[in-house]
Amino acid sequence: MSVTVDGDKSGSVPGRLRRVLSGPPAEKVPALVGTACTLIGLIDIAAGVFPRFRASRMHALAEVLPGTLGPLSAALSVSAGVLLLLLAHGLKRHKRRAWRAAVVLLPVGAVAQFLYRHSLLGALFSLVLLALLVRHRGEFAALPDPRSRWKALANFVLMGAGSIALGLVIVSAHPNKVHGDPSVSDRLEHVLLGLFGVEGPVGYGGGVSWTVGYSLGALGLLTAVTTIYLAFRPEHPVARLTESDEARLRELLARHGGRDSLGHFALRRDKGVVFSPSGKAAVTYRVVSGVMLASGDPIGDVEAWPGAIERFMDEAKAHSWTPAVMGCSETGGEVWTRETGLDALELGDEAVVDVADFSLSGRAMRNVRQMVKRIERNGYETRVRRARDLSDGELERIRRAAADWRGTDTERGFSMALGRIGDPADGDAVIATAHRADPESQEGHEGPYGDLKAIIHFVPWGADGMSLELMRRDRSADPGMNELLIVAALQAAPKLGVERVSLNFAMFRSALARGEKLGAGPVLRVWRGLLVFLSRWFQIESLYKFNAKFQPRWEPRFVVYRASRDLPRIGLAAMQAEGFVNLALPRPFARRNAERTARPCAHLTASSAEREVHAA
Repeated sequence: MSVTVDGDKSGSVPGRLRRVLSGPPAEKVPALVGTACTLIGLIDIAAGVFPRFRASRMHALAEVLPGTLGPLSAALSVSAGVLLLLLAHGLKRHKRRAWRAAVVLLPVGAVAQFLYRHSLLGALFSLVLLALLVRHRGEFAALPDPRSRWKALANFVLMGAGSIALGLVIVSAHPNKVHGDPSVSDRLEHVLLGLFGVEGPVGYGGGVSWTVGYSLGALGLLTAVTTIYLAFRPEHPVARLTESDEARLRELLARHGGRDSLGHFALRRDKGVVFSPSGKAAVTYRVVSGVMLASGDPIGDVEAWPGAIERFMDEAKAHSWTPAVMGCSETGGEVWTRETGLDALELGDEAVVDVADFSLSGRAMRNVRQMVKRIERNGYETRVRRARDLSDGELERIRRAAADWRGTDTERGFSMALGRIGDPADGDAVIATAHRADPESQEGHEGPYGDLKAIIHFVPWGADGMSLELMRRDRSADPGMNELLIVAALQAAPKLGVERVSLNFAMFRSALARGEKLGAGPVLRVWRGLLVFLSRWFQIESLYKFNAKFQPRWEPRFVVYRASRDLPRIGLAAMQAEGFVNLALPRPFARRNAERTARPCAHLTASSAEREVHAA
């Protein structure tokens, strides 16, 4: 080895200098530029709003983008700061449109600085950032996210509120130049009029009125221009399952559907799908808040899974979406992590009952047995049939009842929800219903759906299984309807050719089970205590205990993710997909009500089951 210690020391300086001159690694540029745009945007807004800020020690930093002296420079500084804040997140996500906008904005800002402030330093900084963007333009190639005209309305509301809030700060930032003591309502009126370019009731001296007026006018113009742009730009609709995609998925499920109990839920029509190059496997997904969320295992031949997973990851990379998988099996998690380098975390357990082993006898089933007998004595009977064996009239009555008995206005479900009942294509689905059978007991209790009091809907799980998808009941019915119908379905399963039944998914089931055992450690007890506390809102513990009544075997399910820092974002996206969190704008009332009646979606996971179990 010819390099000495002295040589290494002397040679390290040019090496470091070359690294500095070469700039940051290409893969880190989007995050770096996005952060820089955020900081510069905040500084520019402060420099354009607060006079003292421009004279502070941050003076050189405030000159990063358009100048801050004079009315026009103040307005340009605020405008540039707002635009950079809007672009920062898109730049971090490698978005091509954000890159194009930044490439246009930065030279405009540099020219504005030179013309209004004659600042070479600020213009040079803008051009350096522009050069960095141009040099690494290949890093900004992500395609647009799904979008609709609602984005324009959301922008108008958010930008309008932000402009009013920032406008109040601008109006109040010159206390020594204000004539009199204007009230809050006068200041608000001045802001609202100023956004439309009209002079308000607040008076200023020393030319400040021009600065305030130009700044408010610029904010109003930004709100209008961005809203108009979003309203008239081409839509990128969310991916939907087409008829041909659904037909291909059904062919795969016919051959391989018995492997995963969640397979049939891939046929939700609000999901997108990517197929492997051979067409022998597929991954279904939905994009929520920038997260490409798959559910369950890939559909199809296990040997073809890597091809479908690769297509999934390519799609996520093309749009700069965060890839994630919710509720995959242990085999699925192994394939996902092996093929993609992602990590997996146990999310909970699925309760699976083997029909041959199920019996109401024994001490363990005493509570369920007593509850079922009591309900039957109260005059209830059950019917368990394939959906294709029900008449159109009865199916319609079940659909309407399921919609009206839904416990929330927001439809829930994604991972273990199909979103429909009685579709002709789902003739193999099983529907269990509870009816008030005793005429004397029924007198005065018959509702709008006759003697129908509760519904449970199962979807096929291969040729010899079924998965619980929906539980709904009339709130006036006796408690225990869910137990009654599950027992009825399990007892009728042999006649239907069903050998295994998947019930609810219990989140963090193992932690709850281990934490209540003798000898559990303090950390596990604290974790269990937190889960019990959260059960006040999400019914985590009660859902686990409900499943445990039927003595199932537990199959672990996993969440697959890219990095630990993505878990909060994935969790929020999953809650949105399941219907626990609604960050979308409300639909028009007429359309919402029509959909609620015509398309009563089902939901299970930790969703409908939670409310029904809690009610029971």
